[in-house]
Amino acid sequence: MVIHNISDAKAHFSALIKAVLAGKDVVIGKFGKPVAKLVPFKPIHQARRKPGRLKSKITIQPDFYTLPDDLNLAFGVAIEAKD
Repeated sequence: MVIHNISDAKAHFSALIKAVLAGKDVVIGKFGKPVAKLVPFKPIHQARRKPGRLKSKITIQPDFYTLPDDLNLAFGVAIEAKD
């Protein structure tokens, strides 16, 4: 296992990425001790979302968009006269 020091890794980063893509282990070290390892990225395959799964399970109340009077005043919204 070859350990590349940080300054060498910064200077030759593109070459190290090519080595990783070729299947080689790339270890980066500080003062000769390994601190990081470059590995190929493997995406996580997440299950596809199924639209409508919560249909009819969530309802929005009729007063959802109605703010309380104190918030209306705080936002400077005119309050309608209540009968």
